[in-house]
Amino acid sequence: MKQYFSFQWHITDECDQRCKHCYIFSGDVCKKPDSMTWAQMEDTFYNCLDFCEVYGRLPYFYLTGGDPILHPDFWRLLALFKEHNVPFTIMGNPFHLNDQLCREMKYYGCEKYQLSLDGLRETHDWFRKPGSFDCTLEKIGCINRSGMRSVIMTTVSKTNRMEVPGIIDAVVAAGVNVFAFSRYVPSGGDLDASMTPQEYRELLAVCDKKFKEYEAEGCQTYFNKKDHLWTLYEYETGDFKIPEGAKEGMIYGGCNCGNCHITILPTGDVYACRRVAESRVGNVFCDRLADVWICEMEQYREYDSFGKCSKCELKAFCRGCPAVAKGTNGDFYESDPQCWKEII
Repeated sequence: MKQYFSFQWHITDECDQRCKHCYIFSGDVCKKPDSMTWAQMEDTFYNCLDFCEVYGRLPYFYLTGGDPILHPDFWRLLALFKEHNVPFTIMGNPFHLNDQLCREMKYYGCEKYQLSLDGLRETHDWFRKPGSFDCTLEKIGCINRSGMRSVIMTTVSKTNRMEVPGIIDAVVAAGVNVFAFSRYVPSGGDLDASMTPQEYRELLAVCDKKFKEYEAEGCQTYFNKKDHLWTLYEYETGDFKIPEGAKEGMIYGGCNCGNCHITILPTGDVYACRRVAESRVGNVFCDRLADVWICEMEQYREYDSFGKCSKCELKAFCRGCPAVAKGTNGDFYESDPQCWKEII
């Protein structure tokens, strides 16, 4: 069977918020938002389809921004997805959602709608804007009623890590379908994200216990253990085992950068990872993605260059988060600063 390839496509920077941990405005809070024209969006879409045809993959889009719903050609793009029977997820804000809009997005083929919660009410609204917390929880119902799957993503830092268990309780009570969290990547702002490895492992242990308690109660929320250090944690607890017959040199999991994911910004710039500011590898308006993939992207597939992970038995399954390593230490292949494993 063909494997899906994911395109995280930012069609606009327009947004109702200026989040304190946003990558778009981290260098300049007064930056003028960029947006693609309709002609550029069409060209980008077919460039992505060409890529998948060349490499025998199936396209999957994560449509985002900013808030993609604010783009004037948002619905026109969704019609293009439907015309080609291409599945997609939308990652946006809650403020413009209602039952009718959610039903229309579902009609055009949207499978999931992802929202963010970055703390309990006071903390989340400090990160984003007043009223955002309550609005986000309220709109989970609109998403669910449409038949799309609702997703809540939390960006974890030292600022909000103690609130993650409370966030889990809140989203389960609201009926969210999927919950996950990832770590904040330093991007030149003032946010203190310096969790120690032990602090982060303790957070995983608390969340794991809570996830299992909810699952034992028959909770319908799926807890997506998105952060790759979950693999290390579950390897230590026995919930993950290296598969028998795993081949040396093969990559089976961990970071998708360099193997099944690229990011496209409203400027057309193509990034190996949106969270790595220096990972620009081309521009979709003038470069064929199929060519970029085997040329400029190769530098992100040097798995033996990982200083610590290359010596670990979990190299093919984990590798932590290179974006966090880059943002913290300035080196994509440096050790993940929250990895607690000692390599002898």
